[in-house]
Amino acid sequence: MAKTKRRGLVPLIIVGVLAILLVVAYFLIDSGVRAFAQDRAEVEISNRMPASVTGDITVTIGGTSVIAQFIAGSFDEIELTAPNLAVDGVPASVHVIAHDVSTNTAKAIGSLTATLDLDQDAVNQLVRASGTAPADAVMTLGDGTVAYTGTVKLFEFNVGYSATATASAVGDTLNFTPTEATVTSGVGDIDATPLVNLILQQAPIAVCVASYLPEGVELSGVDISPERARVTLESSTLMLTAQSLTTLGNCAG
Repeated sequence: MAKTKRRGLVPLIIVGVLAILLVVAYFLIDSGVRAFAQDRAEVEISNRMPASVTGDITVTIGGTSVIAQFIAGSFDEIELTAPNLAVDGVPASVHVIAHDVSTNTAKAIGSLTATLDLDQDAVNQLVRASGTAPADAVMTLGDGTVAYTGTVKLFEFNVGYSATATASAVGDTLNFTPTEATVTSGVGDIDATPLVNLILQQAPIAVCVASYLPEGVELSGVDISPERARVTLESSTLMLTAQSLTTLGNCAG
């Protein structure tokens, strides 16, 4: 009787072992599919980026099972990192997280958030390219603020000054608004107070970055530290098509 019971258990044990092996095989295959999908995504995204963008991109697909997500038609989370990207020669470290990414690239990504870390030289490149700052302005990143120097014309004198500004992000523009200013040269015994007030009343240095970004991607914040300016971006309309990724915004008007 005991032997009969043991014989009856053998098929169940075999089925159990096979089930475990199938689960292990599934996850091994899924892991292989994930690696393949990530590699393929890196190639496809790199091929669809604008010609002005250079640098290596690493793709990580989140979620439990790539196979299950693919069958469902949408990936829960895709993460892109590019620590040494350059856009029109402006270097940046880029980190992107996209949620609800459809396998149909003609559909918009559910939500996308990204951070761009710009060092001091990159910030100065953007400021110079904007044409909205004094030609000789040099930006220095600080703790929550940006310091810069420049000159203004007062009668026949070139008056040097230094200013401290706060940074903000609106739409497609980084704004640097002066909050403090000091005249450094060129006024002699003249009272510099009116000139300081004039500097503080100037319009913010506005740096439009639309021409560096795919259309539909907007700025949502900026954080300044001595090491970098971290710009936060958002979009809910971007698609993973060549047209969407290569159609850049513009700063006209």
